[in-house]
Amino acid sequence: MKTMGMARRAAALLAAAGIIFSAQGFSSYAGVTGVGAAQPEQGGPGVSSGTAEETISEIGPGTADPQETKAADAQEAGQAEAGDQAAQPAEAGPLLAANYSGFIVQRGWSGITQDNGLCGGGPGTWLTAFKANLVNIPAGQIGICYQVNLSGSGWLEWAYDGAETGGAGGVQPLEAIRMELTGELASGYDLYYKVFQNGAWTPWAVNGGTAGTEGMGLWMEAVRVSITARGAGEPAEIQEAVPATGMTAAVDPARPMIALTFDDGPRTAVTSRILDSLQANGGRATFFMLGLNVNANADVIRRMAAQGCEVANHTHDHKYISKIGADAIVSQVGTTNQKIAAVCGVSPVIMRPPGGFIDSTSLSVLGSMGMPAVMWSIDTEDWKNRNPQKIIDSVLGKVRDGDIILMHDIYTTTADAAEVLIPALTAQGYQLVTVSELAACRGGMVPGNKYSRFR
Repeated sequence: MKTMGMARRAAALLAAAGIIFSAQGFSSYAGVTGVGAAQPEQGGPGVSSGTAEETISEIGPGTADPQETKAADAQEAGQAEAGDQAAQPAEAGPLLAANYSGFIVQRGWSGITQDNGLCGGGPGTWLTAFKANLVNIPAGQIGICYQVNLSGSGWLEWAYDGAETGGAGGVQPLEAIRMELTGELASGYDLYYKVFQNGAWTPWAVNGGTAGTEGMGLWMEAVRVSITARGAGEPAEIQEAVPATGMTAAVDPARPMIALTFDDGPRTAVTSRILDSLQANGGRATFFMLGLNVNANADVIRRMAAQGCEVANHTHDHKYISKIGADAIVSQVGTTNQKIAAVCGVSPVIMRPPGGFIDSTSLSVLGSMGMPAVMWSIDTEDWKNRNPQKIIDSVLGKVRDGDIILMHDIYTTTADAAEVLIPALTAQGYQLVTVSELAACRGGMVPGNKYSRFR
């Protein structure tokens, strides 16, 4: 284990407080707004007057269309009586975990990858730079450091707690990586990592060992990083852990792109129709799902992930996170992440606050969990009008490159509209990409920030 100097100890302490470093300096997670950030929408799904929370019932494959009941209408319009009728998820104790990103050659920074996720750009690409930080940091001092071997330059200096290292913006590939945990609590954990190189994953390296082959002209196409309790053994394998089959289609940064997003589901009967249209037109979307709907709709969630769509977090019970405490936010978001990962092998890296309610305190909590908040730039109001043509017109009449479009995959009328919008937008030349893909082409996202568009 490397010995930390005073500066490194300070870095680890700041990381424990929710600070992330970059090559340009550092910024606190708390209360920061990002590129294109918008204020919370005052009208929209679940926004209520005089009520702190909205209760949404579980949606299973056989659940009736919400538009068929007045009770569901009241819930969607935010008119439900005050009081929490939804069951709280069991208290989750999030484990120490790593978040990391790679710079994909000629594309830009990848989205934020959570612990044990696959970070890379797919066939024909490689990583030129890397950065990582810790989340769910326990009381005490702990940090993360990493060293990369850059082709033509050899081993670079160690970087710490969110600082980038490598050759971002260049074309020289990373060939190998070493990583360690630092600080007083490091002895309680093992840090595992591996790279995809020459058509195969390397064995797991651990606690300072080398992952990758240096000096042989091979490059790092992808990387995985995971933290386990000391002595617990290697991390679990994940589905689709080969970039050639597990990565989405390439995105052309020079062409217009938009992100279609769907909240409050999944509802298999509706979500499947949307996925059918996306598949037929070569598009992808992002699904901000409720934890209470995950287990009953597991098959359609697995299909989302297999098609390259993004699984994302919308809390467990549609709670307004600006109106509940930090512990409740961690429970709502953490439990949902765990449920989604359990059914499809992918843990969300972004979340959308129900009703658009967000403030500096809730942003800070999300930052400590390694997640940005994603808002929207076009609200179709599909939850209110239940009219396919109005939904279609609300998009086609104002869509621009970089927009994030809000819909809900729980209404048959939304599926009706999506089946028209998806081919129409594709015909207009828009790439239909995930939020993380859109962000990666437009400067990336930072945990604890909020974003409504990427121009």
